[in-house]
Amino acid sequence: MKNFWRITLIILASVAVGAGVSSAMYGYIGSKVNRGSSFAAIGQAGESGDYGFKNVALAGMDARPVGAAPDLVPAAESSVHAVVHIKVQGEQQVQRMDPFDFFFGGGSRGFERRPVVGYGSGVIISSDGYIITNNHVIADANKIEVTLNDNRTFKATLVGSDPATDIALLKIDGSNLSTIPFGNSDELKIGEWVLAVGNPFNLTSTVTAGIVSAKARSGGASGNGDMKIGGFIQTDAAVNPGNSGGALVNSRGELVGINTMIASNTGTYEGYSFAVPINTAAKVVSDIKKYGAVQRAVLGIVGMDVNNEVKEKFGLKVNAGALVTDFAEVSAAYAAGIEKEDVITGIDGRKVKSITEVQEVIAMKNPGDRVSVTVDRKGKTKQFTVLLKNSEGNTGVVKKADARNLLGASLKELSASQKRSYGISYGVVVDKVGKGKFRDSGIKEGFIILTMNNTPIRNAVEASRIVSALQSRGGEERALTIRGFYPNGRVKYIVIELN
Repeated sequence: MKNFWRITLIILASVAVGAGVSSAMYGYIGSKVNRGSSFAAIGQAGESGDYGFKNVALAGMDARPVGAAPDLVPAAESSVHAVVHIKVQGEQQVQRMDPFDFFFGGGSRGFERRPVVGYGSGVIISSDGYIITNNHVIADANKIEVTLNDNRTFKATLVGSDPATDIALLKIDGSNLSTIPFGNSDELKIGEWVLAVGNPFNLTSTVTAGIVSAKARSGGASGNGDMKIGGFIQTDAAVNPGNSGGALVNSRGELVGINTMIASNTGTYEGYSFAVPINTAAKVVSDIKKYGAVQRAVLGIVGMDVNNEVKEKFGLKVNAGALVTDFAEVSAAYAAGIEKEDVITGIDGRKVKSITEVQEVIAMKNPGDRVSVTVDRKGKTKQFTVLLKNSEGNTGVVKKADARNLLGASLKELSASQKRSYGISYGVVVDKVGKGKFRDSGIKEGFIILTMNNTPIRNAVEASRIVSALQSRGGEERALTIRGFYPNGRVKYIVIELN
């Protein structure tokens, strides 16, 4: 018993001593900080201070207390009614194997198509039924079904899409539908509260909250290997499969972005999600609705971000910006007088620190617009007025690609007996050839197309989809590789340039 009390007293004594040391230390620190007035004892600007560090004084600075989190309930309640659930049905192409060939030789037996179902989200942006979503949500879909928050279901038609920004525009036959008003994504601040509204894992009308973690993030590569247009908003709001195409909303209930992707090693949320800024997305869908295709302006440059290594290598005089390393074959920037190793530091009065920010600013422009570009040329600031061009090198309106008009031919599906007689499981026949790319390349009526760019072709819709995707890519090289044959002839490859 005596041992118990001895141990107890030792513990209590230890606590008392610890408390005394803490109190003494607190008093010491307090005396160091509070000696004189306010926090001035920490060190005046440019002085050593009490601890030997040059430290700007807090005294005299405007107090800015940490703000409380806003009430997000009104924004969440208004947003869920305008965010829809999207179900897509399509077909997936898989390689078909014969088990006898696997064991006894022969290998692949061609391809077969299997039905697939996918899910995503969308945002109603017009009371008459226009819906914005991600291109990757509806890509290759044969059927698109939209379910509203009140469980009404509609068939949706694809108005158009843009793989470069991963944005698509759908239309349903509805009226007086709930919408989310557009905000201004340029005004978003780092640390600002936002909501991600969507349907992760088919859990409809889900709202998660977070803050804006960063802006102007690069986009990486799209599905076809092209670089996406950057400028993405990074948030820590939880986003998972099914959230794609959903709304990123600010605390006022305004649409500031379209959730599009996550950075993850597992395929699920790990703290990083990205959204297309609504200013960019709105411009894309507006062009699609008006012209059928995005009117994308280009500077016609190849560039990289300026960092310390790049600065030393090229002998630059600035620490940030977009270094011009080369020009496109037809370049608006080169025509205006910009040279290699110039560093773009501003466009129309807005400072830019990276090639991604240059992309983001130019993405809001149209071919034919004039922009003022500020560059640093080995320490000297220069201004250039650039007349922006489109991907075709002019200022005209780019119209929606029509495979039939572009290729100048009509395609017809093969009957089952025709496919059997040729020994093929898929393909289309060139029915008629008029003025266009097919005639120019020497393709004649009766030619049987097996694949376009290594994708099996079963009908004219699939052919049109591939051509439209190539047209929307922009750039200098848009080649269509066709593999096919004439009856009683050998398989041949034909390359058609779509520029």
